[in-house]
Amino acid sequence: MALFDLPLPELERYVPELDVPADLDEFWSSTLADARTHDLDVRRTPYDARLRLVDVEDLEFSGFGGHRVRAWVTRPAGSASDGRALPAVVEFLGYGGGRGRPQERLAWAAAGYVHVLMDTRGQGSAWGTGGDTPDPAGSGPAVPGFMTRGILDPAEHYYRRLVTDAVRAVEAARALPGVDPARVAVAGISQGGGLALAVGGLVDGLVAVMPDVPFLCHFPRALAITDRDPYGEVVRYLAVHRDHEEQVLRTLSYLDAVHLARRATAPAFFSVALRDMTCPPSTVYAAYHHYGTLGGAEPAKRIEVYPYNDHEGGQAVQVEAQLRWLGDLLA
Repeated sequence: MALFDLPLPELERYVPELDVPADLDEFWSSTLADARTHDLDVRRTPYDARLRLVDVEDLEFSGFGGHRVRAWVTRPAGSASDGRALPAVVEFLGYGGGRGRPQERLAWAAAGYVHVLMDTRGQGSAWGTGGDTPDPAGSGPAVPGFMTRGILDPAEHYYRRLVTDAVRAVEAARALPGVDPARVAVAGISQGGGLALAVGGLVDGLVAVMPDVPFLCHFPRALAITDRDPYGEVVRYLAVHRDHEEQVLRTLSYLDAVHLARRATAPAFFSVALRDMTCPPSTVYAAYHHYGTLGGAEPAKRIEVYPYNDHEGGQAVQVEAQLRWLGDLLA
């Protein structure tokens, strides 16, 4: 894949104007207040993953609408009861994937963190080894996938439910024994990176935000320069529903991770791939440059650039970089 977006020097200066809804804060504060009327009801069940150095728990908590959300918790063996209060990393998954099996993601637990991997409601059948969380809510006419579910009303959109689940996942992580609630970070790749950014703007007191080639960013730009899925789902919807563009863009403006990330206060470590047609570089840089700009002092942030990669980004190289960066930050 050749370079297709702005040249890197222009990306480094790319700070687009945003069309932020005037009632964005009210929309999300009321959404989260409604979610919190349901008891978080954190339930932990030990899971025998045949791992000697890592303890595994099957976690459940109440997300949007009180719907039950699943997650895996992995941690250094014995750390839940030995008096230590460990930092935690809450991770969100890429589009179409589910939490899979706990043996698949052990880096954070092996590095001494409590790792909470949130399942993604309704997803888990496009790649990986499956998911376990249904999405009980419906929507109007939609293109196959998740992007256009409830696309004409932000209150009905799929990502309102999923972002709320992600906020509640942090609350569940902070309630776990052996977790230091003041040292909780969020992370994710692609869709998971977009969720990490959204949570970074909606949850106070996070220690770090690590969005890796994030999706859900700067929708107007993404729809203009790529038709690769998942953004392509919206393009195909509008190709049929030609008179819905204004409503669609209005709905997405409430869910745009760039709009929410402006509220963030935690240090952030981004990554971007310059040949990424799934999450175009300019959309990532829009999130990066607007990140944390609403507060008084802008938080520390950095971005790792992968010039020759498509949406796979840095993969294990980026995970190692995150381990080093977060370790140094906490030290």
